[in-house]
Amino acid sequence: QVQLVESGGGLVQAGGSLSLSCVASGSSYSMAWFRQAPGKEREAVAAITMSAGNNTVYADSVKGRFIISKDNAKNSVYLQMNALKPEGTATYYCAARRTVIGKYTEWGQGTQVTVSA
Repeated sequence: QVQLVESGGGLVQAGGSLSLSCVASGSSYSMAWFRQAPGKEREAVAAITMSAGNNTVYADSVKGRFIISKDNAKNSVYLQMNALKPEGTATYYCAARRTVIGKYTEWGQGTQVTVSA
């Protein structure tokens, strides 16, 4: 199993930026960022293929503001978050899957992002 470790969370004012990092212990087909706010369901934020190119997908709520990127050599994925909004406050989780199609089955412990109004 791939072990994931996130970092980079913190407190930022609305409109500000923050960058998250996730380092995996092994390779994956795809990696993604999810987030979960208190009392809400976990939602996908962005995903990227680690192999077979660098296809990306973003949640409508973050399109144009967040950028997901990767470093295959380091088995890492990053999330540059710009123009942060208070509703972006959540625990952000890094996830990975080894299959081309399917659910993300490997998760990090999460990193807290708090966006003040």
